[in-house]
Amino acid sequence: MLHFVPVPQVDESPEPYADALARLASIRHALRLVDPFGGGPASDPSDDDRIAARWSEASTAESRCFDSRTERTAGAAAAGLDALLGERAAGRQPNEAASRQLAEEIRRGLEDVSRLMLRGA
Repeated sequence: MLHFVPVPQVDESPEPYADALARLASIRHALRLVDPFGGGPASDPSDDDRIAARWSEASTAESRCFDSRTERTAGAAAAGLDALLGERAAGRQPNEAASRQLAEEIRRGLEDVSRLMLRGA
């Protein structure tokens, strides 16, 4: 005799904070591409646990602000990396000052996002 037991639905959509932390990780990766040795302070990946904890307490406005700032930082990083790679593809060495400036912009964006999420923690 067959018995049909309902199988509970598994929600495979990522938690909102997981998406936020993945975005931070991709921005840090972009920083490593531009400045493989770090070259100075950036948000610490060890802050990710605190950011995840803070995410559950964040207001809608804070979450939107976080999304906006990480999207802006990720977009700037992507555009900068694209420009640097375009130079390499054209057979030219990317401008060292431009690479440093891009790394600094990414670093500032990471610090800004970390400050936003950790200020109330």
